[in-house]
Amino acid sequence: MQNGRLLLLTLFLAGGALYSSEEELDWERKEVASNEFARKNALPADHCDEATDAFMEGYIQALIDIHYYEHRVRVAVRDHKVFLAHLPKNDLLSNSIIAFVRDIPGVKGVEVVDRLSSEEIEEREQYITKSQVKGVWFPQSTVLFPPLVAAPREPTYSAAYRFGDRVIGEHVAAVALGDDFPIFRWRDVFKWHGDLQIGIAAGVWAVFNFHHVDHNDEMSELVNTDYYLGIPLTYAFDRWAFRLRIYHISSHLGDEFLINHPNYISKRKNPSYEAIDFFGSYQANRHVRFYLGPGVVFHSDKTFRLKPLYVEYGFEVRVLGRALDYHRLYGTPFLAAHFENWQARHWGLDTTIKLGYEWSKLQGIGRKMRAYVDWHKGFSSEGQFFFKRTEFGEVGLSWGF
Repeated sequence: MQNGRLLLLTLFLAGGALYSSEEELDWERKEVASNEFARKNALPADHCDEATDAFMEGYIQALIDIHYYEHRVRVAVRDHKVFLAHLPKNDLLSNSIIAFVRDIPGVKGVEVVDRLSSEEIEEREQYITKSQVKGVWFPQSTVLFPPLVAAPREPTYSAAYRFGDRVIGEHVAAVALGDDFPIFRWRDVFKWHGDLQIGIAAGVWAVFNFHHVDHNDEMSELVNTDYYLGIPLTYAFDRWAFRLRIYHISSHLGDEFLINHPNYISKRKNPSYEAIDFFGSYQANRHVRFYLGPGVVFHSDKTFRLKPLYVEYGFEVRVLGRALDYHRLYGTPFLAAHFENWQARHWGLDTTIKLGYEWSKLQGIGRKMRAYVDWHKGFSSEGQFFFKRTEFGEVGLSWGF
């Protein structure tokens, strides 16, 4: 049976390779008219329509294992209807997998089942390698706790032009380098049967002032750089995602800024602290997400003492998403709002609103790119100027999860 499936898969791939370029062009022109983001956009449908259930089962299982291996989803096919078992308890992920399978040519329907029959399980044991650990090292599909899009200190990659900042300068370049690297993911954890993951996150945020910089013919001055290192422990099931994080942030003034502002040398302090926070996120539906997280600063440098408590909260809205058929991408406008209240700032409100457009390969999950404009009012996020009030706008591009 295994050799037969391999032979069928080889014949299918060979048939796809021999498919004439003219027929492919005609087929693609017809698909462009559709706004549906479908797997069939990249596969000739007639081959799958004529395939046997056994071939479809092996083919779909292989596709899922490539894209969602760490979730151990199991597939059965009867009369071209697909039955999926062991879907992840995270609604965002499970809906993505269902949509992924539904879009495969030849699939007449998709049904979610709790488990496969004993006969189906026994048959799969012959060609599916058993896992040796109840988890996976270095998972690649996505993060369990999606990043907070509008949060000023979320580790990501971005470059932005900032205008009107009364603290850093009227014309500022803001650059961020950061990522969240998952180390190990445990599957089917706790009574909710969710996924638990530990990782490591790091980031750097730097701001360059272009306003009134004429000392030594410099084009700009590096004003401030913040460094971040965190250990996030995340858990997700159904529509819920949680993140328990311990982290360190330290801040350093730029050389050019100190040369151009020698009076700051005597004033400079050491904004460095360690904190722990716990965030909960709820995906109300495919469009709206809410989150809330309290935190505690348990250590800060003696030259820059911080009162311990803070809370952050916000929401994200994604609507009018559509397939970009020509590029095989999914695009959606988004609106994100992030709010902070720190005891060290006498609980004053700090607000960031971000509006933009987001591109990704799969709807809702995976790495993305975002073009955005934002508005910030409250306090400076740059460590050395943490207590100074400011207001500014930005135009930028970010990429990451």
